[in-house]
Amino acid sequence: MTILSVDGLTKTYGDKVLFDSVSFSVSKGERIGLIGVNGTGKSTLLKVLAGIEGAEAGRLDHANDFHIEYLPQEPELDPDKTVLDQIYDGDADVMRTMRAYEHAAAALEKDPADEKKQAALMKHQQFMDEQDAWDANTTARTVLTRLGITDFAKRTGELSGGQKKRVAIARALIQPADILILDEPTNHLDNVTIEWLEGFLAQYKGAIILVTHDRYFLNRVTSHIFELDHGSLYAYEGNYETYLQKRAEREEQAEQQEAKHRNILRRELAWLKRGAKARTTKQKARIQRAEDLQEQSFTREKKDLDFSIGSHRLGKKVIELNGITKSLGGNRLFEDVDCLVIPGDRIGIIGPNGTGKSTLLNVIAGRLEADRGTVETGETVRIGYYTQDHQDMEEDLRVIEYIKEAAEVVYTSDGTLITAEQMLERFMFPRSVQWNVIRRLSGGERRRLYLLRVLMGEPNVLFLDEPTNDLDTQTLSILEDYLDQFPGVVITVSHDRYFLDRVVGRLLVFTGNGRVEPYYGNYSEYMESDRAREVRSAPDKSSASASEPAADANPDQRKKTKKLSYREQQEWNTIEDRISALEERLEEIASEITDAGSDSVKVQELFKEQQNTEDELEQAMERWTELSEIVEEIEAGKQNQ
Repeated sequence: MTILSVDGLTKTYGDKVLFDSVSFSVSKGERIGLIGVNGTGKSTLLKVLAGIEGAEAGRLDHANDFHIEYLPQEPELDPDKTVLDQIYDGDADVMRTMRAYEHAAAALEKDPADEKKQAALMKHQQFMDEQDAWDANTTARTVLTRLGITDFAKRTGELSGGQKKRVAIARALIQPADILILDEPTNHLDNVTIEWLEGFLAQYKGAIILVTHDRYFLNRVTSHIFELDHGSLYAYEGNYETYLQKRAEREEQAEQQEAKHRNILRRELAWLKRGAKARTTKQKARIQRAEDLQEQSFTREKKDLDFSIGSHRLGKKVIELNGITKSLGGNRLFEDVDCLVIPGDRIGIIGPNGTGKSTLLNVIAGRLEADRGTVETGETVRIGYYTQDHQDMEEDLRVIEYIKEAAEVVYTSDGTLITAEQMLERFMFPRSVQWNVIRRLSGGERRRLYLLRVLMGEPNVLFLDEPTNDLDTQTLSILEDYLDQFPGVVITVSHDRYFLDRVVGRLLVFTGNGRVEPYYGNYSEYMESDRAREVRSAPDKSSASASEPAADANPDQRKKTKKLSYREQQEWNTIEDRISALEERLEEIASEITDAGSDSVKVQELFKEQQNTEDELEQAMERWTELSEIVEEIEAGKQNQ
């Protein structure tokens, strides 16, 4: 069932056409992901659909009783409103009822003995019954709790940027709507909250249109992909993974069509060069056809965004942290952090918002002083720092001037000289745009430009603070390819799970209470191990497995006997040899993967065996730890006798 029809929508920005006569429809319950290179008009299209901006041409058709709820990238909240009034804002009857009920409940909480306030709450409880608003209120409470919103009386003008975004998200999710429009909803959210939001949107009753750089989120939430490209809109049925497959097919067809066009043009030009006399109508028509073919052009997906800039040589000593401790405003962010950074490291810093991740990055970079501890940096280290705030770009500068402030030329990894103008073209800033002032760029285009400026410094250590915010998926995938080839060190703060999985090899995890723990592996591996730890720590009411030693099911009995069972002793005698054999097999598999080359079937089999062997090795190491603790306990008991 179609709930919104869009016909011939056209919008320009100056001399740039954002979308030209695009038409599409939205069906009830549909989940649409809108993607495209930064600056193509994604956010503008959302604003037009939401009625925030107008369009030069086109029409939107929908039922009279129809509501669109819109979450902008940078929400503008009324600074004088309380969090409660902002969240429960809206003209719908259910929202007015819940707003009044929450006010009455808050008033009574401050003065529980006041009979008038008790009576007022009872009256509003009755209104909640009449509006059947309790389910909506439960949903609202769940949303607020998961987003960490607890202080309803606080004015929104007192909130941080991240808190404002969470309040705006809560408001958008709570409002009854036929279509929910979300522009970068995952910005400023930590990984756990993003995963919860994925699950919440899966149960959302209305249709959803969203823009996001989070490819896991995009893949798991959407059922359709709309791609905005050079003013045209392409619709794909399926999630992001399906879209990638279908886009590849479309590009292949475009290449075939362009090749066919070149062949026809070549034949027509050859005919003209033979000097055929254009006397007849048929001959004149053929000349016109050749001229038309020469003028015809093909718009194809840009695949040549190139980040292959060289970097300065990096010595053996990079960075070493010893006992780093930092507090801000009386709040201990992290304590006694030790970390040795070596050449080739790819380190991700993760944890809840507000725990001090960016502060740690600033301390490592020397931008902030630690309260205690030392940061030792190697003499050859040259840091490139990509921050969240663009370092306050001077908006009156022209694009080319901004880049030339960093460097007028750079050299690629193979020694080729590239000018600033050429690098801008590689970053999808054509010559016609390079003399525009920065203020005319979209938020995503500014991020892309800022990224180029950082890389123009040819660093050998890259600090990336939330690099995925506002960058389009195409730029992100190529940035990831660049980081694969980057010979230096990468240290990144990010909540983008796909980016972390793709880029980093180990983590510094903020676990709360000032603790930062190392983890060797990517984000998904960490989350899997974290879930496994939770399962192991949960009370186990089931009987012990038949495959487990009897002593494991009865620790009190083990403590009493102070010795290994026969099966435990046999296991202890052989487990170190087993661990060594598994480690040797992993080395053999890595070599076999290299030798397999382009044999994708063989490589896939080896990858599967590698994963199974790694899992088996991890289990063996955990079992060795358990048995070694028992042996130590037994030895200690013998010494005390």
